[in-house]
Amino acid sequence: MRVLIAGGGISGLVTARALCLRGFDVTVFERLPELRPAGAGIMLAANATAALGELGLVEPIVAVSSPLVSVETRSWRGEPLTYIPSAEIDRRLGAPSVGIHRADLLRVLFDALDPGVVRFGAEITGFDQDRDGVTVHLASGESERGDLLIGADGIHSAVRARLLADGPPRYAGYTAWRGVTTCEAAPPGAAIELLGRGARFGMAPVGGGRTYWWATANEPAGEIDPPVGRKADLEQRFDGWWEPVQALLASTPESEILRNDILDREPVDRWGVGRVTLLGDAAHPMTPNLGQGACQAIEDAVALAAALEGSRDIVAALRAYEASRQPRTARITRLARRMGQVFQWEHPIACRLRDTALRLTPPTLTRRQAEGMLRGG
Repeated sequence: MRVLIAGGGISGLVTARALCLRGFDVTVFERLPELRPAGAGIMLAANATAALGELGLVEPIVAVSSPLVSVETRSWRGEPLTYIPSAEIDRRLGAPSVGIHRADLLRVLFDALDPGVVRFGAEITGFDQDRDGVTVHLASGESERGDLLIGADGIHSAVRARLLADGPPRYAGYTAWRGVTTCEAAPPGAAIELLGRGARFGMAPVGGGRTYWWATANEPAGEIDPPVGRKADLEQRFDGWWEPVQALLASTPESEILRNDILDREPVDRWGVGRVTLLGDAAHPMTPNLGQGACQAIEDAVALAAALEGSRDIVAALRAYEASRQPRTARITRLARRMGQVFQWEHPIACRLRDTALRLTPPTLTRRQAEGMLRGG
């Protein structure tokens, strides 16, 4: 069985690894000309690393990442609100939570594949399918034939656009900045998010003595940076916040600060038609508030490979994969969006009530909810 995968990002590479281990003939089509060290940090919770463990990838990932001992929320001044002992939960789940640079993760995933599995500079512009297979058409004018096509080409998926024609993703109402610095101003081993009024700032270690930070603010979609520049703008926005914030911003070069509007989609009941299906952000893009975007894509990859293994009916296997994943990813997508809405509140009274409610939530309840999500509950 020959499997064609659109997209050589995290979801596409993990899917390729899962399928190659099961003996499938896999080709990944990536539009970029080479593997590039792009992006910032990412957090992989225990549910993701447990799935990666099935693919023999935990050790190389742990080697280039940083363990996460806790996940915390605090007020913008640094006052504790919630505390989740992720190391304790990880011991019960039997897998670690880590912070890792996206470029390091992509390198590990790419190196786990045989040469030639990923075709760079190969952009899929369309596809056709019939009873016997799928033909993909490339921007170069070439065509490739396979038994099925997996759209793992991200939130602006070309495969989804042709398959579902459901328009662009929706704006969540806030934009985000991200950066990675060698400054280690944050507490070691902790992923911390500070809550302000219509703004947030977070930080987490990602290995190699580096800290990944992110910031959000309520802005109109497509807003451009002010004349003072991106870095100076952030330093002004977060002036007076908890001490590590300014240190992290000051140590990050202007050219290495990324900015993206936050997008997602309302969950849908259909990810595929015939021999074509979707996976990861192409299927269920979610806001980053639960840190589960990549984690759910990794779960998708393992579930899809398991559904296809030994199946003589490709179409039935794809529909079974979709049915197994849709309820869980829909719950997490909606929960992440609601959390983002609350965390981006602006009214001072609402923000005070939010912080008080978080502070008074029993730690055992917070821990149980986090563990339940990771276990699939």
